[in-house]
Amino acid sequence: MEPGGLEWLLVPMQQLVSWGAAGAMVFGGVVPYIPQYRDIRRTQNAEGFSTYVCLVLLVANILRILFWFGRHFESPLLWQSIIMIITMLLMLKLCTEVRVSNELNVKRRSFAAADSKDEEIKAPPKRSYLDFDLNYFWHWSKFTDYVQCVLTFTGVTGYITYLWLDSFLFVETLGFLAVFTEAMLGIPQLYRNYQNRSTEGMSIKMVLMWTSGDTFKTVYFILNQAPFQFSICGLLQVFVDIAILLQVYLYSHYPQKPVSHTAHPASTKAL
Repeated sequence: MEPGGLEWLLVPMQQLVSWGAAGAMVFGGVVPYIPQYRDIRRTQNAEGFSTYVCLVLLVANILRILFWFGRHFESPLLWQSIIMIITMLLMLKLCTEVRVSNELNVKRRSFAAADSKDEEIKAPPKRSYLDFDLNYFWHWSKFTDYVQCVLTFTGVTGYITYLWLDSFLFVETLGFLAVFTEAMLGIPQLYRNYQNRSTEGMSIKMVLMWTSGDTFKTVYFILNQAPFQFSICGLLQVFVDIAILLQVYLYSHYPQKPVSHTAHPASTKAL
Protein backbone atom coordinates (compact mmCIF):
# COMPACT_ATOMS: atom_id res chain seq x y z
CA MET A 1 0.00 0.00 0.00
CA GLU A 2 1.31 3.44 -0.91
CA PRO A 3 2.14 5.81 1.99
CA GLY A 4 -0.44 8.29 0.72
CA GLY A 5 -3.16 5.68 1.03
CA LEU A 6 -3.08 5.89 4.81
CA GLU A 7 -3.69 9.63 4.92
CA TRP A 8 -7.45 9.12 5.07
CA LEU A 9 -6.92 7.24 8.35
CA LEU A 10 -4.01 9.16 9.87
CA VAL A 11 -5.55 12.61 9.53
CA PRO A 12 -8.75 11.75 11.46
CA MET A 13 -6.67 9.89 14.07
CA GLN A 14 -4.43 12.90 14.58
CA GLN A 15 -7.49 15.10 14.89
CA LEU A 16 -9.01 12.78 17.51
CA VAL A 17 -5.77 12.73 19.50
CA SER A 18 -5.64 16.52 19.32
CA TRP A 19 -9.24 16.83 20.53
CA GLY A 20 -8.60 14.30 23.29
CA ALA A 21 -5.53 16.18 24.51
CA ALA A 22 -7.44 19.46 24.45
CA GLY A 23 -10.35 17.91 26.37
CA ALA A 24 -7.98 16.44 28.96
CA MET A 25 -6.35 19.84 29.30
CA VAL A 26 -9.67 21.58 29.88
CA PHE A 27 -11.20 19.14 32.36
CA GLY A 28 -8.17 17.26 33.72
CA GLY A 29 -7.33 19.93 36.28
CA VAL A 30 -10.64 19.57 38.11
CA VAL A 31 -10.59 15.75 38.33
CA PRO A 32 -8.55 15.61 41.60
CA TYR A 33 -11.20 17.71 43.35
CA ILE A 34 -14.14 15.46 42.47
CA PRO A 35 -13.37 12.76 45.09
CA GLN A 36 -12.51 15.50 47.61
CA TYR A 37 -15.87 17.19 46.97
CA ARG A 38 -17.73 13.89 47.33
CA ASP A 39 -15.89 13.02 50.56
CA ILE A 40 -16.71 16.39 52.12
CA ARG A 41 -20.33 16.11 51.07
CA ARG A 42 -20.60 12.55 52.40
CA THR A 43 -18.83 13.09 55.73
CA GLN A 44 -19.93 16.70 56.28
CA ASN A 45 -16.37 17.37 57.40
CA ALA A 46 -14.18 19.90 55.54
CA GLU A 47 -11.18 19.87 57.87
CA GLY A 48 -9.09 17.78 55.48
CA PHE A 49 -9.26 20.42 52.77
CA SER A 50 -8.15 24.02 53.07
CA THR A 51 -10.04 26.73 51.23
CA TYR A 52 -6.70 28.48 50.70
CA VAL A 53 -6.16 25.98 47.88
CA CYS A 54 -9.22 27.54 46.27
CA LEU A 55 -7.80 31.03 46.86
CA VAL A 56 -4.52 30.21 45.11
CA LEU A 57 -6.25 28.63 42.11
CA LEU A 58 -8.81 31.42 41.80
CA VAL A 59 -6.09 34.08 41.77
CA ALA A 60 -3.93 32.09 39.34
CA ASN A 61 -6.73 31.44 36.86
CA ILE A 62 -8.17 34.95 37.00
CA LEU A 63 -4.71 36.31 36.19
CA ARG A 64 -4.33 33.74 33.41
CA ILE A 65 -7.59 34.87 31.78
CA LEU A 66 -6.42 38.51 31.97
CA PHE A 67 -3.11 37.41 30.43
CA TRP A 68 -5.05 35.98 27.49
CA PHE A 69 -6.29 39.46 26.58
CA GLY A 70 -2.69 40.59 26.21
CA ARG A 71 -1.36 37.48 24.53
CA HIS A 72 -3.80 35.05 22.95
CA PHE A 73 -2.68 31.53 23.84
CA GLU A 74 -4.51 28.30 23.00
CA SER A 75 -8.24 28.21 23.67
CA PRO A 76 -8.11 24.97 25.77
CA LEU A 77 -5.90 26.77 28.30
CA LEU A 78 -8.42 29.59 28.51
CA TRP A 79 -11.34 27.21 28.98
CA GLN A 80 -9.34 25.31 31.59
CA SER A 81 -9.13 28.49 33.66
CA ILE A 82 -12.87 29.12 33.35
CA ILE A 83 -13.74 25.55 34.38
CA MET A 84 -11.27 25.70 37.29
CA ILE A 85 -12.77 28.96 38.61
CA ILE A 86 -16.25 27.41 38.57
CA THR A 87 -14.93 24.29 40.35
CA MET A 88 -13.19 26.29 43.07
CA LEU A 89 -16.32 28.34 43.71
CA LEU A 90 -18.31 25.11 44.11
CA MET A 91 -15.68 23.79 46.54
CA LEU A 92 -15.81 27.03 48.50
CA LYS A 93 -19.59 26.92 48.70
CA LEU A 94 -19.61 23.36 50.02
CA CYS A 95 -16.76 23.89 52.51
CA THR A 96 -18.32 27.08 53.88
CA GLU A 97 -21.72 25.47 54.37
CA VAL A 98 -20.20 22.42 56.08
CA ARG A 99 -17.89 24.44 58.32
CA VAL A 100 -20.59 26.87 59.46
CA SER A 101 -23.05 24.05 60.15
CA ASN A 102 -20.45 22.38 62.41
CA GLU A 103 -19.53 25.55 64.32
CA LEU A 104 -21.41 26.47 67.47
CA ASN A 105 -21.33 29.87 69.15
CA VAL A 106 -18.56 31.08 66.90
CA LYS A 107 -18.27 34.74 65.97
CA ARG A 108 -19.36 35.26 62.39
CA ARG A 109 -16.87 36.87 60.06
CA SER A 110 -17.59 38.54 56.75
CA PHE A 111 -15.73 40.22 53.92
CA ALA A 112 -18.13 43.17 53.85
CA ALA A 113 -19.97 44.93 56.68
CA ALA A 114 -22.43 42.69 58.49
CA ASP A 115 -25.90 43.10 57.01
CA SER A 116 -27.73 40.91 59.51
CA LYS A 117 -29.00 42.54 62.68
CA ASP A 118 -29.09 39.16 64.33
CA GLU A 119 -25.40 38.62 63.64
CA GLU A 120 -24.54 42.12 64.84
CA ILE A 121 -26.26 41.48 68.16
CA LYS A 122 -24.69 38.07 68.72
CA ALA A 123 -21.20 38.99 67.60
CA PRO A 124 -20.57 42.63 66.67
CA PRO A 125 -17.76 42.87 64.15
CA LYS A 126 -14.52 44.55 65.17
CA ARG A 127 -14.52 46.58 61.95
CA SER A 128 -17.30 48.49 60.28
CA TYR A 129 -16.45 47.51 56.72
CA LEU A 130 -13.95 45.16 55.20
CA ASP A 131 -12.41 42.63 57.58
CA PHE A 132 -8.74 42.47 56.68
CA ASP A 133 -7.67 40.68 59.84
CA LEU A 134 -5.22 38.11 58.48
CA ASN A 135 -6.32 35.65 61.15
CA TYR A 136 -9.79 35.54 59.61
CA PHE A 137 -9.13 36.43 56.00
CA TRP A 138 -10.66 33.81 53.68
CA HIS A 139 -12.38 32.21 56.65
CA TRP A 140 -15.74 33.89 56.35
CA SER A 141 -19.15 32.58 57.24
CA LYS A 142 -21.03 33.06 53.98
CA PHE A 143 -20.28 31.99 50.45
CA THR A 144 -21.40 35.41 49.19
CA ASP A 145 -18.42 36.98 51.01
CA TYR A 146 -16.02 34.88 48.96
CA VAL A 147 -17.84 35.85 45.77
CA GLN A 148 -17.59 39.54 46.72
CA CYS A 149 -13.86 39.17 47.35
CA VAL A 150 -13.29 37.36 44.04
CA LEU A 151 -15.29 39.96 42.12
CA THR A 152 -13.39 42.79 43.82
CA PHE A 153 -10.03 41.21 42.94
CA THR A 154 -11.18 40.59 39.36
CA GLY A 155 -12.43 44.15 38.98
CA VAL A 156 -9.24 45.76 40.33
CA THR A 157 -6.82 43.54 38.39
CA GLY A 158 -8.98 43.78 35.27
CA TYR A 159 -8.93 47.57 35.38
CA ILE A 160 -5.15 47.64 35.88
CA THR A 161 -4.73 45.20 32.99
CA TYR A 162 -6.92 47.38 30.77
CA LEU A 163 -4.71 50.41 31.52
CA TRP A 164 -1.44 48.55 30.87
CA LEU A 165 -2.52 46.15 28.14
CA ASP A 166 -0.21 47.80 25.58
CA SER A 167 2.85 47.25 27.76
CA PHE A 168 4.78 44.14 26.70
CA LEU A 169 6.59 43.97 30.05
CA PHE A 170 3.34 44.17 32.03
CA VAL A 171 1.62 41.47 29.95
CA GLU A 172 4.57 39.07 30.23
CA THR A 173 4.84 39.73 33.98
CA LEU A 174 1.12 39.10 34.35
CA GLY A 175 1.48 35.75 32.57
CA PHE A 176 4.39 34.78 34.81
CA LEU A 177 2.48 35.71 37.98
CA ALA A 178 -0.51 33.66 36.81
CA VAL A 179 1.36 30.41 36.28
CA PHE A 180 3.86 30.98 39.11
CA THR A 181 0.99 31.40 41.59
CA GLU A 182 -0.47 28.08 40.48
CA ALA A 183 2.98 26.46 40.61
CA MET A 184 3.25 27.46 44.28
CA LEU A 185 0.05 25.57 45.14
CA GLY A 186 1.92 22.67 46.73
CA ILE A 187 4.50 24.74 48.67
CA PRO A 188 2.29 25.33 51.75
CA GLN A 189 1.52 21.60 51.86
CA LEU A 190 5.23 20.80 51.53
CA TYR A 191 6.10 23.13 54.39
CA ARG A 192 3.19 21.94 56.55
CA ASN A 193 4.31 18.33 56.16
CA TYR A 194 7.87 19.28 57.10
CA GLN A 195 6.64 21.28 60.08
CA ASN A 196 4.46 18.44 61.39
CA ARG A 197 6.95 15.72 60.36
CA SER A 198 3.90 13.88 59.06
CA THR A 199 1.55 13.65 56.09
CA GLU A 200 -1.41 12.49 58.17
CA GLY A 201 -4.69 14.08 57.13
CA MET A 202 -3.45 14.79 53.62
CA SER A 203 -5.19 13.29 50.61
CA ILE A 204 -2.52 11.10 48.97
CA LYS A 205 -4.91 10.35 46.13
CA MET A 206 -5.20 14.06 45.37
CA VAL A 207 -1.41 14.51 45.32
CA LEU A 208 -1.03 11.57 42.93
CA MET A 209 -3.64 13.13 40.66
CA TRP A 210 -1.88 16.48 40.96
CA THR A 211 1.42 14.89 39.90
CA SER A 212 0.01 13.03 36.90
CA GLY A 213 -2.06 16.04 35.85
CA ASP A 214 0.81 18.50 36.20
CA THR A 215 3.11 16.19 34.24
CA PHE A 216 0.60 15.90 31.39
CA LYS A 217 -0.02 19.64 31.50
CA THR A 218 3.70 20.48 31.31
CA VAL A 219 4.24 18.12 28.36
CA TYR A 220 1.22 19.72 26.66
CA PHE A 221 2.72 23.18 27.20
CA ILE A 222 6.06 22.15 25.70
CA LEU A 223 4.66 20.27 22.69
CA ASN A 224 2.19 23.03 21.83
CA GLN A 225 4.77 25.79 22.30
CA ALA A 226 2.74 27.63 24.93
CA PRO A 227 4.21 30.86 26.33
CA PHE A 228 7.51 30.05 28.08
CA GLN A 229 6.06 31.00 31.48
CA PHE A 230 3.71 28.02 31.28
CA SER A 231 6.48 25.48 30.62
CA ILE A 232 8.89 26.77 33.30
CA CYS A 233 6.28 26.96 36.04
CA GLY A 234 4.78 23.64 34.97
CA LEU A 235 8.15 21.96 35.56
CA LEU A 236 8.41 23.67 38.95
CA GLN A 237 4.95 22.39 39.86
CA VAL A 238 5.93 18.82 38.97
CA PHE A 239 9.07 19.05 41.14
CA VAL A 240 6.97 20.24 44.12
CA ASP A 241 4.51 17.37 43.63
CA ILE A 242 7.37 14.85 43.56
CA ALA A 243 8.83 16.39 46.74
CA ILE A 244 5.47 15.92 48.51
CA LEU A 245 5.32 12.29 47.38
CA LEU A 246 8.84 11.78 48.76
CA GLN A 247 7.61 13.17 52.08
CA VAL A 248 4.78 10.64 52.04
CA TYR A 249 7.29 7.83 51.58
CA LEU A 250 9.78 9.10 54.18
CA TYR A 251 7.28 9.92 56.91
CA SER A 252 5.39 6.65 56.45
CA HIS A 253 8.49 4.43 56.45
CA TYR A 254 10.59 6.49 58.85
CA PRO A 255 8.18 8.17 61.32
CA GLN A 256 9.49 11.40 62.79
CA LYS A 257 9.03 12.68 66.30
CA PRO A 258 6.00 15.01 66.17
CA VAL A 259 6.58 18.69 66.91
CA SER A 260 5.24 20.08 70.16
CA HIS A 261 2.99 22.68 68.51
CA THR A 262 0.42 20.87 66.37
CA ALA A 263 -1.38 22.68 63.62
CA HIS A 264 -4.92 23.89 64.00
CA PRO A 265 -7.36 21.24 62.72
CA ALA A 266 -8.84 23.63 60.21
CA SER A 267 -5.46 24.03 58.51
CA THR A 268 -4.28 20.42 58.42
CA LYS A 269 -4.32 20.63 54.65
CA ALA A 270 -2.05 23.03 52.81
CA LEU A 271 -2.75 26.71 52.97
